[in-house]
Amino acid sequence: MTRPARARLIAPAAVRGLPPAFWWIWLSVLVNWIGGFAGPMLAMSLTAGRGYSASSAGLVLSLVGLGGIAGTFLGGALADRIGRRTTMFAAHLWTAASMALLGLSDGPWAVAASALAMGGGAAAVRPAMQASLTDLVRPEDRQRAFSLNYWALNAGGAVAAVLAGLMVSHGYTPIFLADGAATLACGVLVLAKVPETRPSPTPEPTAPLPGAGTTTSVPVHRDGPFMLFVLMTAVFAMVFQQGFSTLPVVMTAEGHPPETYSLVSAANGLMIVALQIPLTRLVSGRPPAVVLPAAGLLLGGGFGLTMFADSAAAFACTVLIWTLGEILQAPAGIAVTADRAPAHQRGRYQGVYGGAWSAAAFLAPAGGGWILDHWGATTLWALCALLATTAGLGGALVTARHKNFRTGSPSTAREGSGTPLPTASSRPGRGNPDEGNTS
Repeated sequence: MTRPARARLIAPAAVRGLPPAFWWIWLSVLVNWIGGFAGPMLAMSLTAGRGYSASSAGLVLSLVGLGGIAGTFLGGALADRIGRRTTMFAAHLWTAASMALLGLSDGPWAVAASALAMGGGAAAVRPAMQASLTDLVRPEDRQRAFSLNYWALNAGGAVAAVLAGLMVSHGYTPIFLADGAATLACGVLVLAKVPETRPSPTPEPTAPLPGAGTTTSVPVHRDGPFMLFVLMTAVFAMVFQQGFSTLPVVMTAEGHPPETYSLVSAANGLMIVALQIPLTRLVSGRPPAVVLPAAGLLLGGGFGLTMFADSAAAFACTVLIWTLGEILQAPAGIAVTADRAPAHQRGRYQGVYGGAWSAAAFLAPAGGGWILDHWGATTLWALCALLATTAGLGGALVTARHKNFRTGSPSTAREGSGTPLPTASSRPGRGNPDEGNTS
């Protein structure tokens, strides 16, 4: 029996047919997020550990988000210029150093600078990783591949939250140092096992600008249909962020203790771990014009129903509904971006797409808080329902109206053995995308 035949018998359909290099990236994501101990403890380490006020701690967290906005654009540009693997390794190395400095620093300026640098490094990894996955994976498998990656991210984050709670008894500094060590290990893993897949910088045909008579490649910011899709994504992300910014405020104001919100929010991660892969199989092969409006309706419906919630169980039910929207949108949005991007601009396109999420993480807490203070919770949740539905339908209309929205071409690097596990023969390439091909 051949190796692909054995893989088909042993491995579930959700993981079959992906190249070995994909699984090394997947493993690096899982390790990175299992080792992400500092994230759940960052705010607490600033207030309880170093005596920061709530507003000062909030400022530091905003600096992490601000660094993330810059990091997504920079990481995308570097992925196209110096290579995907090189950018991932450099960003992991930068993040590990920044994380260690953040754990060891006491002065406010040093903490602020470390937080800004950490946010930038962590965000810079994502567009390079997504561009590499786009190079490696067949177009018809991309949504499934990004779903598996998203599952690894959330599963690792859930484990990290538990481990961080166990480690905090030893102090906050070891948490940051351990997080930095895990990030460094990811960088080494990427450098050792992931092939460089950056294509030739020769421009390839892409969708023409409205009114233009040429089909030559254009800069991402001049790709009007894609920028409209990014705008719809930013609206979706602004609503999504309310689940982690204004929702706890509303629940506290209604008399629920912080522990209740922690349990309710845990439903989000558990849902993703349990349903990400089955739901991805369910919608596999369906066009964005079907998946995106479903995601918008679920997200909007979940937040809209929050206006009627009063008990912990009711709030948990609303979280379960909007989490289904998140599960559908997250891999679909990245896959749409991957399909749209010309091969030599995949990093930049993923950077711009990721910038929508980073900007939402930076702006949504303040915007949601302002609406909550001035107009009340009912208006906030009604507006969330309207905006999320609009974002889902708008994204679907953009991708459906432009028949040539999918313009990206596959790379020869995507061919693999079809085995669901990394093989020893997978090795880093030297600019040749065929290296790491074990078929």
